Amino acid sequence: MKHVVQLTEGWRLSHEGKRLEAEVPGCVHTDLLAAGLVPDPFLGANEKEIDWVGRRSWTYSLDLPPTGDTAERTDLVFDGLDTAAELVLDGQELGLTRNMHRSYRFDVTGRAGELSVTFASAYDEAASVRAVTGERPNVYPEPFQYVRKMAANFGWDWGPTVVTAGIWRPARLECWSTARVARVRPLVTVDGTDGRVELRVDVERTAAGTDRRLVALATVAGVTTRAEIDGDSVTLVLDVPDVRLWWPRGHGEQPLYDVELSLLDGAAPLDVWQRRIGFRTVELDRAADEHGTGFTFVVNGERVFVRGVNWIPDDVLPSRITPERYRERLEQTAAANVDLVRVWGGGIYEDDAFYDACDELGLMVWQDFLFACAAYPEEQPLRGEVEAEARENVVRLMPHPSLVLWNGNNENLWGFRDWDWEEPLAGDSWGEGYYLGLLPRVVAELDPTRHYTAGSPWSGSWDHHPNDPDHGTYHSWEVWNRQDYTEYRAHVPRFVSEFGWQAPAALATLRRALPGEDLAPDSPGMLHHQKAEDGNGKLNRGVARHFVLPEGDFDRWHYLTQVVQARAVATGIEHWRANWPRCAGTIVWQINDCWPVSSWSAIDGDGRLKPLHHELRRVYADRLLTLQPGPDGPELVLCNQGSELWATDVTLRLMHTDGTLAARLSLGLDVPAREVLRLPVPPEVQPADGGTKEYLVADADDLRALHLPVRDKEFDYPAPRFDIAVETVGRDNDTVDVVVSAHSLVRDLLLQADRLAPHASADRGLITLLPGEQTRIRVHGAAGAGANVVRAALFCVEPA
Repeated sequence: MKHVVQLTEGWRLSHEGKRLEAEVPGCVHTDLLAAGLVPDPFLGANEKEIDWVGRRSWTYSLDLPPTGDTAERTDLVFDGLDTAAELVLDGQELGLTRNMHRSYRFDVTGRAGELSVTFASAYDEAASVRAVTGERPNVYPEPFQYVRKMAANFGWDWGPTVVTAGIWRPARLECWSTARVARVRPLVTVDGTDGRVELRVDVERTAAGTDRRLVALATVAGVTTRAEIDGDSVTLVLDVPDVRLWWPRGHGEQPLYDVELSLLDGAAPLDVWQRRIGFRTVELDRAADEHGTGFTFVVNGERVFVRGVNWIPDDVLPSRITPERYRERLEQTAAANVDLVRVWGGGIYEDDAFYDACDELGLMVWQDFLFACAAYPEEQPLRGEVEAEARENVVRLMPHPSLVLWNGNNENLWGFRDWDWEEPLAGDSWGEGYYLGLLPRVVAELDPTRHYTAGSPWSGSWDHHPNDPDHGTYHSWEVWNRQDYTEYRAHVPRFVSEFGWQAPAALATLRRALPGEDLAPDSPGMLHHQKAEDGNGKLNRGVARHFVLPEGDFDRWHYLTQVVQARAVATGIEHWRANWPRCAGTIVWQINDCWPVSSWSAIDGDGRLKPLHHELRRVYADRLLTLQPGPDGPELVLCNQGSELWATDVTLRLMHTDGTLAARLSLGLDVPAREVLRLPVPPEVQPADGGTKEYLVADADDLRALHLPVRDKEFDYPAPRFDIAVETVGRDNDTVDVVVSAHSLVRDLLLQADRLAPHASADRGLITLLPGEQTRIRVHGAAGAGANVVRAALFCVEPA
């Protein structure tokens, strides 16, 4: 039976003539941090102080002992080397690597001695490749398109430039005889109530095992089959009756089935392969219709509006992301009523722990191949690396039922057409051969049960502009960059795979990341932790369109930027959901951060929830109540994404700003499953167009929508008046209920719990109360907080 020895202990990192203790998995930065030799790059402007780390070579070493094993073969296996490395064992070269996104295997049978792994600077590797391929454009002044490495290590408009090197995934020795399981591809399909699992198995043999007749034995859900292997491959088919279907969260349950494959020599076990699978069907309807070309996911026969988020690496030092951290972040994601996570193309193929959690939580995964915002050369040595990387990761990830789509790249097809690339690239390769040739062929060959799309955005062919809102997928960035967020309503794209709005991190996160700084929007640390081009200018203009921009009041500015972020994203989602099935999904940029920064995230770099997270939970819920602009005034829209009829009573109230009721109307409405109901608001409850002293409130069940006829800074808001009481919950005094009783209109009330204690959290985001209403906000981690302290952490919209 194959024997595995994990290589986690005894590694050393050479630095300034010394050998530091090193951690594997890890990277140079984590080892230097542990030794106290570099400052934390996440604090202040320390990022600049450690730039030198990514610009020199580094050597890891390990005394590789004799295994003492009687196995015929011993392999040295690395699941990830970052990135360009030379491996030497006992003075003899083992091999060279140049791809962070691949694993490597070296035959070290009968060998021992000092193992050294020397990593060249990624900048030097990129320069050597660029010398061969020639120049290619990208959107950032860093050479990430010339090296198969996480592009975000070179900085982005939300991330620092921290160029890593090291043994970033596990290393081990595998000792085996006769044969081992080299690769298994499970093709999982469903026909009615019956499931089928086809296991395409490849084996590797030793010289002594060349002519051995081996047996493969496979089991799933109590069904077992076996097959003899005369050569190096075999296919086993398991038909499973009455399977339970895997569904995205919100649509059903997520049953998973264990699959086990054993490789036998007679009765003697040689190797075992185990995974979990799920039975489901996923189709992608890209048919043409009267609106253009659709892009609709159909899961187990049900057409779904995708409620998605974009995912970036959760740490710029990805070896620090543990399975527990993946689980926490993805549980936070699922709690926002998200049902799809897009793994963005400038990051990594995530660890199996990520996809395992998505399988269990019902989060569909849209997986980008790793190309983003650049023209990529297609010549060697990159082309062979790209194909090897794609083949390995398609096979590694295809067991996961959560994986629903392969995507060729992020924004490169769009960039070729619109970012002044086309003329300079005339006659040069730039990646099109990957996205429209190599990658779809690899997916079709290895994983034919899943769909592939060439890019995001992509209209489906060059017959249309790559970012045409009427065809395929669409990225909406003109709004954030230049317009008011109300302009999201100007278009009904078929599928919005990127859009978003910025806000700073939580206050406790900023204080940790910028110790001792007198916080201001333009203070040195705040500006360093704002990577977007004119990011603060766009934040300020976004606020100023709706509110009076605070001068010299950081707390107020911080609150209003959070409000605008939440409102902006909600405006887009509410509009696009109201136009289902023409629009079939939204994927918000972005759910998470890789460090403490002002960004588009809903969860900041320290894992704290922004108000946007709570707003996503509202607008991504199965049932959504919203008021949308119409040709003759506001329209009432009810979106029901659930599987059952929504029967509800909607109350419409026309309110004066002094708290008196002008008119009231009740409507009994039925919304069929997975449909949208849209009705004009009756004239008797419509506020006057342009009026500043009336507003419309719609309530149904526990849902609320508001319509003001003018922008907030033009509206005659009353001075907010409310009382606060703090009630202890439980016996540990760690949890309290903050009870707020309103005596006036209180718009977008927000309790920033981290102002009470750094680790405190609230269960609610933005809340609007009418006069006489009361709400409870549950806060965890706020032991001893009194009413005065709580009041200082409460914010709401105030008169201009």
